[in-house]
Amino acid sequence: MICSALVWVWPKKLMLKIYEKAAKIRLLLLDVDGVLTDRKIYYTDNGHECKAFNLHDGLGIKLLIRTGIEVGIITTRESPIVQRRMQELGVKHVYQGFNDKNIALEQITHSLNLTTHQIAYVGDDLPDLPIIRKVALGIAVADALEYVRNHADWITKAAGGQGAVREVCELIMHAQGTLNSVYEHYL
Repeated sequence: MICSALVWVWPKKLMLKIYEKAAKIRLLLLDVDGVLTDRKIYYTDNGHECKAFNLHDGLGIKLLIRTGIEVGIITTRESPIVQRRMQELGVKHVYQGFNDKNIALEQITHSLNLTTHQIAYVGDDLPDLPIIRKVALGIAVADALEYVRNHADWITKAAGGQGAVREVCELIMHAQGTLNSVYEHYL
């Protein structure tokens, strides 16, 4: 058995409930700014936008996709950088420019023939709250707005852009019994 960061200080009964929910996940949806990034947007002198993505998060997404779990993003902003990064990671479900994230959620659940009981969502701020409350496993990153954390089923140990998404990917893989085989692939 692999020992990983999946040993949290949450009450055992609550973690069992989280694992039960994670075992049923078929789609992981992510916000971008504040979840896949550290919430900062950099602009160059000529006005180009820059974002930094965590490599551990990226590999976690690739590994999760390899196990058969779909991954997608829903973000209020639009950025060619996000499109490029998601393409690099093999994320096919990219929903940018959705001020009402519920519309994107409806579109993706319809296109994949899923219900909200099969979806996990990771967010950090108020626009994420309706989806966090609607899906089977609503997750907030460690540095999410306190109000959002209060409504999440689970809170990561890592901050957004600092490995939080990797934690979530490993949680799902662990709950579904695929984490060990993913790790063993690298031995």
